[in-house]
Amino acid sequence: MIADNHIQLYSKMNHSLLLVLLCLLSLNTFCQTSYLLYETQSIPNSIDGTDEEKSEIGEDGVLRISKVSTPTLTAYLPSKEKATGQAVIICPGGGYWILAAGHEGTDVAEAFVEKGIAAFVLKYRLPSDEIMKDKTIGPLQDAQRAIQMVRENANEWHVKSDQIGILGFSAGGHLASTAGVRYGDEIIPNPEKISLRPDFMILVYPVISFDPEVGHSGSVKNLLGENPPNELLDKFSNEKQVTSDTPPTYLIHAKDDGVSIQNSYVFEKALNQHSVSVQTLYYESGGHGFGLHNAASEIKWMDKVVEWLQK
Repeated sequence: MIADNHIQLYSKMNHSLLLVLLCLLSLNTFCQTSYLLYETQSIPNSIDGTDEEKSEIGEDGVLRISKVSTPTLTAYLPSKEKATGQAVIICPGGGYWILAAGHEGTDVAEAFVEKGIAAFVLKYRLPSDEIMKDKTIGPLQDAQRAIQMVRENANEWHVKSDQIGILGFSAGGHLASTAGVRYGDEIIPNPEKISLRPDFMILVYPVISFDPEVGHSGSVKNLLGENPPNELLDKFSNEKQVTSDTPPTYLIHAKDDGVSIQNSYVFEKALNQHSVSVQTLYYESGGHGFGLHNAASEIKWMDKVVEWLQK
């Protein structure tokens, strides 16, 4: 998630100077800065242990980050003149096992920032009993903290506090949709009572349901463990948690996806039943994990999403 050739920032002490340097490095098109998600507080729900995080690029060219125990938020900020005020927090996928942080993270953030939309790539903790007291809530805590953090810094980052959305791919789509349907379940410290509700959701080939006939068994196992009780499966089946206050949503999915398009269908149905605005782009083909570009179609989902956001 943190690009190899970019500066990492874990303190606000030299923030202003570093921001200027990053702007110069990016030829004034955008600024990129990485932050510890929990800069001034201990990581909630964590167990002390050895940092075993690993980043590698496979033969398929996909950047995979595993064993994340120290979450970060990488901000991609357009110039003040170009900024629309909108912001998107991006949750890469990876089955709650790894993070596909390049084509479902950095690439997408850079595409948004070119449109003047601030983007924030979330490197969230991956569920593990070795580093978490309760692994079922670790990723959601990080998603809630990311929303909180962007709202806390909205003025500094030229973001409108009521136009902060969340985007997720695959299992990252499950995380993003969980943040959207369970924002009232605050599982992080929030003394200032900052709203943890995303203002919109963009879900790309998402895992939504943990129903065995619909969901992705690997994501279920990694997040909830072996043979979770039905009550827990229902709680994390996000189509069952939709209310009239669920944020407006854009769904993108290919009909031949190995992660069944039924995930998007059941979520769309639930949103319609509760009169929540929903837009869809369902490709005839494209499979799973295509990221920013579906090679099987000339339709660019990013263009459609930006048009939707402009409305």
